[in-house]
Amino acid sequence: MELKDIQNLIKFVARSGANEVKLEMEDIKITIKTGEGKTESTIIQHTSPITMGAPVAQQAPIQTPTPVVEVSSAAPSESEDSKYVTITSPMIGTFYRKPSPDKALFVEVGDTVQPDSIVCVIEAMKLFNEIESEVSGKIVKILVEDSTPVEFGQPLFLVDPS
Repeated sequence: MELKDIQNLIKFVARSGANEVKLEMEDIKITIKTGEGKTESTIIQHTSPITMGAPVAQQAPIQTPTPVVEVSSAAPSESEDSKYVTITSPMIGTFYRKPSPDKALFVEVGDTVQPDSIVCVIEAMKLFNEIESEVSGKIVKILVEDSTPVEFGQPLFLVDPS
């Protein structure tokens, strides 16, 4: 089994939602455990008893993005924006306002959103993660341009909850 095959297996398990996968073959034993937001992989390769030592390879933990939106109040120093709720980015990636180039925008200024309404997608490592609103209200301001990189915790939208 090659490293590329192992990496594909890790990605597959992360997407499948399985908690633990064990794979044992003649000379390789692989255990992949996933938990809330992370994947751990341990790969142990045994060789024949003739060789001096058994090589051991460990794959570093891989963060799997989970579409969770953090909602916090805007900075109190901005009195005008203090009455709004901010939808922030739950991950690092590229912000997109529409599901694909030929589709309509998820939301525009003035649109009303409900909890679990999709407001945008963030692409991270070729995976498109739908970002949902956790509040009801009206979109007042879109703080990020389409197709631009965003950081974890970066404000994306201002929502008027009234």
